[in-house]
Amino acid sequence: MGLFSRLRKKKDPLELVRNKAPSTISLTSPVFKSGERIPVKYTCDGLDVSPPLKISNIPRNAVELVLLMYDIDAPMNIFYHWLLYAMPPKLNELPEAIPQEEVTDYGVQGRNDFGKIGYNGPCPPRGRKEHRYYFVLLALKEESGLGPAASPKEVLSSIIDNVIAYGVLMGTYSRE
Repeated sequence: MGLFSRLRKKKDPLELVRNKAPSTISLTSPVFKSGERIPVKYTCDGLDVSPPLKISNIPRNAVELVLLMYDIDAPMNIFYHWLLYAMPPKLNELPEAIPQEEVTDYGVQGRNDFGKIGYNGPCPPRGRKEHRYYFVLLALKEESGLGPAASPKEVLSSIIDNVIAYGVLMGTYSRE
């Protein structure tokens, strides 16, 4: 199987959890509403810092939170921009500009599809259609046990059978 075939087979994390857990977590942002354009500040055309997020309705039995941010419309299929895990379940917000370090006050960060640690914002090809960027927050019933710099595949394979609830925030972005 060639590289292109393998990349096309990446599954949308939402497809993997929809039938396993309820969408009861509220994930919002004070800088854009779900379905709206992500402000330039949080993209490669701006400061490329993570947006602030608000979290509520975490199940009482959650022991860890995991945040994934990805582009569902990337030319080579799903492209991961941010992996933040080992987040405390009592967390109710993430501030703007989480440092691009392996271990932060908010959790541990994985290696995104840019090959970097932490958040790298929307950066779709110029002149293409608007892309959809999903922020997916997952509540886990057991710790993931993941160390720093985990890949998207490592994160998904270690948590997928452990999800008890999720929440989604979707933003869009395009470049001229």
